[in-house]
Amino acid sequence: MPKDGFLTPKAIANRIKAKGLQKLRWYCQMCEKQCRDENGFKCHTMSESHQRQMLLFSQSASKYLDNFSREFLNEFVKLLSRRYNTRRVQANVVYQEYISDRTHLHMNATKWTSLTEFVAHLGREGIATVDETPKGWFIQWIDNSPRALARQAAIQKKERSSVDDEQREKRLIEEQIARAKQQTAEQSTEEQTPTPTELKRDGTDEKIKLNLTLKPAAAEDTAETKSAVPAS
Repeated sequence: MPKDGFLTPKAIANRIKAKGLQKLRWYCQMCEKQCRDENGFKCHTMSESHQRQMLLFSQSASKYLDNFSREFLNEFVKLLSRRYNTRRVQANVVYQEYISDRTHLHMNATKWTSLTEFVAHLGREGIATVDETPKGWFIQWIDNSPRALARQAAIQKKERSSVDDEQREKRLIEEQIARAKQQTAEQSTEEQTPTPTELKRDGTDEKIKLNLTLKPAAAEDTAETKSAVPAS
C-alpha cells in the first residue's frame, strides 16, 4: 500500500494538528519534542534518545533546572517589556501570548509549578509590580534601564524645582501681606494719637487781649461771700 502523499487528506490533517498547541504534559523539554497524545509520549519516553537525555539530566539536574528557569524568565520578561512596556496587564494574557510560539520553553521544565508562583517571583525580585484581583493576577513591568532611571531623575528634579518655585512665590506673597498689614497698623495708630504742637506767635506786634469779664451770677456770689465774713 503506498504511503500517504503530501496533499492527501490525512497528511493535511496531520500538518494542521502540528500547527496548533498541544497539551503541555505531552511535551519533553530535554528532547524538545511535542507528542500528540499519551500513547505517543509513552513511546517517546521509551526511546533510546530520550533515555540518553534523561541520563544527562540526572547527572546535573539543578544545573539544567536553573538554565531552563533563567531562559523562561528572560523570554517572558522580554515579551512583557517589548509588547506591553510599563502598562498594567493581566498575567495570563502575557502567558498565552508567550506559549503561542511553538518553540517556547515550557513552564513544566522550570522550578515554578504554576503561573501564580511565577508571578509571585516577579514581584519578590522587583521585576514587576503584581497585584491580585477577582479577575486574576495583574503585572506591570518595572523599567530599571539607565535611560529610564535618568528620565525619572530628570522628572523628579523638575518637580522639585517647580515645588521650590511655588514655595518661594508663596513666601514672597506672605511677606508682602505681612508688610502691608504692618503699614496699615502704623497708619491707623498715627491717626488716632494726637500730636502736640508748639504755640507760636506771628511776627506782628499786636498785643494779646484777655477777656476777664465775670458773669452777673458769679458777681452776686462774690458779694454774698464778702458780707458773710465778719469784720475784724
